[in-house]
Amino acid sequence: MNTHLLSYYEAIEQASADMLSAARSGNWDQVVKLEGACVLLISQLKRAASQEQLPPEESQLKTRIMQRILLNDAEIRHLAEPWLEDLDLVLSGKSKMVH
Repeated sequence: MNTHLLSYYEAIEQASADMLSAARSGNWDQVVKLEGACVLLISQLKRAASQEQLPPEESQLKTRIMQRILLNDAEIRHLAEPWLEDLDLVLSGKSKMVH
């Protein structure tokens, strides 16, 4: 088994799960930090994938991991929508905050 390449997918999945946990608790600074870690892992994965391929027997596992990452991402985006709307209001000078 080619655990080297698969380990990148697993690390990205773990980072996305950690991002979701942070988003659920409203810790958006941590979400941003973890997003940076994901960017680095994805870059490393791309580099590694250009030099080697997953064997066919690991493709299904990769697909399941990717599906979980996409589900995590969708929930993070859903949780972020109200926060992003508030940020947009603040940046446009139409803040709902009372001074």
